[in-house]
Amino acid sequence: MLHSEIILPHTDHIQKRLEMIVFGEDWGAHPSSTQHIMKHLMHDHEIVWVNSLGLRRPHFNARDFSRAHKKLRNMLRKVDDGSVCEEADINVPDIVHPRAISWPGNPIAAAFNKYILGKQLDDVINQHKFDMPIFWTSLPSAIDVIDNYPNHKVIYYCGDDFRALAGVDHKPVSKMEERLAERADLIITVSETLQNRFPADKTILIEHGVDYELFSNEHPRADDLPNRPFIAGFYGSIHDWLDMDIIAEAAKSCPEWEFVFIGDTHIDIDFLTSQKNIKFLGARPHHELPSYVQHWQVSLLPFKDCEQIRACNPLKLREYLSAGRPVVTTDFPALRGYMDKVLVMKDAGDLIRILKTIGSASTIPRKPDRAMQFECWNVKAKVVERHILSL
Repeated sequence: MLHSEIILPHTDHIQKRLEMIVFGEDWGAHPSSTQHIMKHLMHDHEIVWVNSLGLRRPHFNARDFSRAHKKLRNMLRKVDDGSVCEEADINVPDIVHPRAISWPGNPIAAAFNKYILGKQLDDVINQHKFDMPIFWTSLPSAIDVIDNYPNHKVIYYCGDDFRALAGVDHKPVSKMEERLAERADLIITVSETLQNRFPADKTILIEHGVDYELFSNEHPRADDLPNRPFIAGFYGSIHDWLDMDIIAEAAKSCPEWEFVFIGDTHIDIDFLTSQKNIKFLGARPHHELPSYVQHWQVSLLPFKDCEQIRACNPLKLREYLSAGRPVVTTDFPALRGYMDKVLVMKDAGDLIRILKTIGSASTIPRKPDRAMQFECWNVKAKVVERHILSL
């Protein structure tokens, strides 16, 4: 299989201006790899972004009701006002709020989306005077409407194992992914585990990049970061793929350490919040994260060994390394190539020993890993661009 960051396809049409319709999560909702790549490509190419089509049927709860209300409001808005984007984000493509029903596997929803969203995309293509735009999707749920355009090139950007990803209707989404993989002209994966699932003749590996300048350049300390000499921190979705039992045991054995978690919480944390040295601060915008990670003493990746983690390639690994604090992590396949840059723990005992050792040092200097400069998103975007132009 081809590791595309080493071997690039040759093309004589590098100046060609691409026309692309990109299906992803809601723009600005979280800094996905697709968003990072498109922010760089949009300087030289025409990019239209279609907000999330969803990967599960709605549930009758307050969170889904609020999301559905927001989606409906956005559908009725003719012009995007950028309200979903971060304050510091000035690179925003044209955003389409899809008129679609999120219900994978439901034939009525599929027919509705194919027709109504298809007409919406026809209007977008006409308004932008596109000829034969390329369809890029990081969501298998886009396949129903993409099938309206049998002659267009299709790129599937696979960043997750949708057969195991939490919050996904696995069976219908897996079937959608099979259709998408068959239809795609190019499949880009972010890990070797994902790469091995798809046809070798059209599948490439492009691992995640990093905004090195954002995470390496000095940022002021966040006001709400606890004023403690030793902090071990994590940011990201707080879900059941995190081994919080390790954290609970380490927090009891290391009362001099504060354990800080930043992100939306999707699990029961009552047994953790009862411990005074474990804090959950909630989600923060991506551009504010350096004000946290640069000023704690250890960055944590306490993953469980599960199917989803075995397929993942977390963006935060490179961000942690760029921020320059010691990274303590459980083992997972995407660490290959980074083992000399991290401290690996097998259990709470390992974490406790590592924290005791780090805490005994007179100072814990911040040392951004300069090698991450060569893994920046602009480098990744250039690799992606070369492959697209060669289609």
